[in-house]
Amino acid sequence: MKKKKPTNSGIRGTVSIEYRKVLSQGNKPEKSLTRGRKRHVGRNNFGRITQRHKGGGHKRLYREIDFRNSQIDIPGKIVSVEYDPNRTGFISLVHYANGAKAYILSPKSLKVGDTVVASEKAKVAPGNRTPMKNIPVGTFIYNVELKPHGGAKLARSAGNYAEIIAHDNGFVHIKMPSSEIRKVRDTAWASIGEVSNSENQLVKLGKAGRSRHRGIRPTVRGSAMNPVDHPYGGGEGRQGRGLRRAKNVYGNLVGIGQKTRKPKKYSNVFIVSRRKVGKKRK
Repeated sequence: MKKKKPTNSGIRGTVSIEYRKVLSQGNKPEKSLTRGRKRHVGRNNFGRITQRHKGGGHKRLYREIDFRNSQIDIPGKIVSVEYDPNRTGFISLVHYANGAKAYILSPKSLKVGDTVVASEKAKVAPGNRTPMKNIPVGTFIYNVELKPHGGAKLARSAGNYAEIIAHDNGFVHIKMPSSEIRKVRDTAWASIGEVSNSENQLVKLGKAGRSRHRGIRPTVRGSAMNPVDHPYGGGEGRQGRGLRRAKNVYGNLVGIGQKTRKPKKYSNVFIVSRRKVGKKRK
């Protein structure tokens, strides 16, 4: 991590990542693997806000990441490790032996020149990808599929990983980053290791402008609003929320310690152990 001298109020307290030590220098994104993408900034198809505090920000070029194992049994060489503005982890450009190119989510220890492969016979090594039935218990995995060949859905953000804790009659029990334990078909694929850029959680932006550059708009406290605008609103002077449980602007339960999962959610049958809520999750 890098701390700057407090020469002004914007830099004072800023903590950033030393990208020069982990990223390839001078590399531009692979043009054939990039495209423009409209950011919907929290709006639905009617243009109405469905997720607050989003909008604006710098224009982003979208990098197409290979989440579906497009090159099976073909080894690939890591050409560069790059920054991606659309996600918290780093990405790696892979040149495969058949001439194909692809971006993959970069694991923690992967370097330029290393070789990766997606195969049912792949070794248990960082960056390799294989069905979970071939991965031993206790191995850290990321980029995990929920359905075979359905594309990776779980453990994709910076520093995240899941852990295989059991093999059971066609299923694998994995411990999620949230501490939830769930079952996944053992024919689904996963990558070995943990996602790069684990220091991302230590970053301090330092000023409001950097949040706006990222497309994050300001958040107003509910207790500063009127009664019509928020469950916490109103009152003469400063008031407590006046409610036993924390709620958002829509009246739904939120916050640490609140269970918000729907009782009849379709995936309940795959949950072996619910996630632990609260500050101490281990």
